Amino acid sequence: MPKDLVVMLTALNLEYKALRRRLAGPQVHRHERGTRFEVGTVPGTSCRVALGLTNKGNHPAAVLAERAIQEFSPVAVLFVGVAGALWDTTRLGDVVMATHVYAYHGGTSEDDGLKARPRVWEAAHGISQLGSYLARTSDWVDDMPGDRNAPQVHLGAIAAGEVVQNSRISAEAEWIRQHYNDALAIEMEAAGVAQAGHLNGSPVAIIRGISDRADGSKSSAEDRKWQPQAAANAAAFATRLAAELIGEQEQIAMSQDNRADSLREHVRNTARSSTVGIMAGSVTGSNVYMNANPKLSSLADLVAELDSFREHLKRHHAEGALDDDTYQEAQAELDTASQAARENAPESPKRVTIALKRLRGLIADLSEPAARLAPLIVAVGGLS
Repeated sequence: MPKDLVVMLTALNLEYKALRRRLAGPQVHRHERGTRFEVGTVPGTSCRVALGLTNKGNHPAAVLAERAIQEFSPVAVLFVGVAGALWDTTRLGDVVMATHVYAYHGGTSEDDGLKARPRVWEAAHGISQLGSYLARTSDWVDDMPGDRNAPQVHLGAIAAGEVVQNSRISAEAEWIRQHYNDALAIEMEAAGVAQAGHLNGSPVAIIRGISDRADGSKSSAEDRKWQPQAAANAAAFATRLAAELIGEQEQIAMSQDNRADSLREHVRNTARSSTVGIMAGSVTGSNVYMNANPKLSSLADLVAELDSFREHLKRHHAEGALDDDTYQEAQAELDTASQAARENAPESPKRVTIALKRLRGLIADLSEPAARLAPLIVAVGGLS
């Protein structure tokens, strides 16, 4: 699958709309069981986002997160929305990104009281480090950087339970202070999403805008004032984080392409009286050249290379190595790349590269076409 997509999930329509406003060209993607996602792009980037609504609670969030991971094989899953603050140091409108998530309702009831059975999931190191970096730079904020009133990002624990918490004197509030007093925010979905990510090996980020203080002061009037702002701030940070994640994936892929290119020169058989079986880009005399880069001097040369690769894929499809659905998607990416090349605009090489990377993800299981496509992507980069 292409490594250019991040799944974003929300529990409330308000949160969903805050994220959707930040996506360009969202298109409905329907899961075979009826779940509807919308897939759009973060403007100005190659980052695609699959947006979904889970509704409230850890259990539905876990199920829908699992479904989204299986459907899209994303780079990461981001759960984005609002939460209540547990400490006064976090202002209304600020953003909390979880370093770890507590499922605080686990316990065992005994004669001498309820004993905690903590369950915790830590955020993946890489995504946590990136979030910390963005929090320090503060350039994700829509308003002017350095504004004293601009929302701040706090990294710390988030507690996830099964009830709406709106008291500082209830038994629930006392339980949280006693067993989870380092938690910065409280909500109802993070534990389910963290569990789904853990079981599927998918990095998860929980990003929450603070809309209330979970202290009994929560009201409809306050919600109408702070929920939209908190959701918007969380959406702003989440989309920036997603774009940076995909940018890192592209850098990794390009580095791998360049490394493969540097090793492609030729293979020498040093074993006497032996036979070597290899997959090669070209063979000349006794020299074997591995995936030699095509020589592209212009976008017109690129169009010819794309037409040649189209015929190459057509043969694999005819031989049954490429299923119908994947073949159609691959043809669509080739169409996008060819159209961008023919337009011959300044941004054409970038658009071609994005389309070819998506194509590479689609045919990754076919070693020979994928190997042939890799040096073509590198060559397009030389036209930028």
